[in-house]
Amino acid sequence: MREIVLDTETTGFDPETGDRIVEIGAVELWNHVATGRTYHQYINPERGMPQEAFEVHGLGDDFLRDKPVFAKIADEFLAFVGDATLVIHNAPFDMKFLNAELRWCKRKLLPIEQALDTVAMARKKFPGSPASLDALCRRFAIDNSSRTLHGALLDSEILAEVYLELIGGKQPDFGLSQSQSSGAAAAADADWRPRPRPEPLPSRITDEEKAAHAAFVEKLGDKALWART
Repeated sequence: MREIVLDTETTGFDPETGDRIVEIGAVELWNHVATGRTYHQYINPERGMPQEAFEVHGLGDDFLRDKPVFAKIADEFLAFVGDATLVIHNAPFDMKFLNAELRWCKRKLLPIEQALDTVAMARKKFPGSPASLDALCRRFAIDNSSRTLHGALLDSEILAEVYLELIGGKQPDFGLSQSQSSGAAAAADADWRPRPRPEPLPSRITDEEKAAHAAFVEKLGDKALWART
């Protein structure tokens, strides 16, 4: 099962009022294990960076000026994502921006059902508790000390660890489910009994070892434990 843990940074909160994506970071998982493949791209938003957004991620106009626009990286991004499940913290926000950018450059949109929202997962698992990425890192003792600013790739790497904890730890499929021990299989297990071997295994004790043991026991006399029957 292929999954892509993904995060974006933007110029604001709403693409319909002119906000754009400025960074995409993604980490590939295969059967819940990181493969080492990542996707990371800074993007020229073709507009100025608001101060409040700059204070969140630190990506300014001078840095982004020579980066490619979204239309130039859209095909590469879609090829990396493919049909994998997208694991996103607050998925509606990122999907809204990704599909706006894809629509503007006339590329296929990402189905909403392709995304898995870890905020919703956390709220369901820990109702009433904070569900921010930082709060979940504290809950699961995940080191996020390098997260002084939001960064799409770093946040994706941290989210991958959080996601694995949310689904039951770093080996979520290790334990056997109840369904695996039910029905005919459970009945067969209950009826199983060990049976004698058709032919006993040959002794591994040599004649020399037998003779040495007999001599040792003889030296112990009639009160030796081995002499009691």
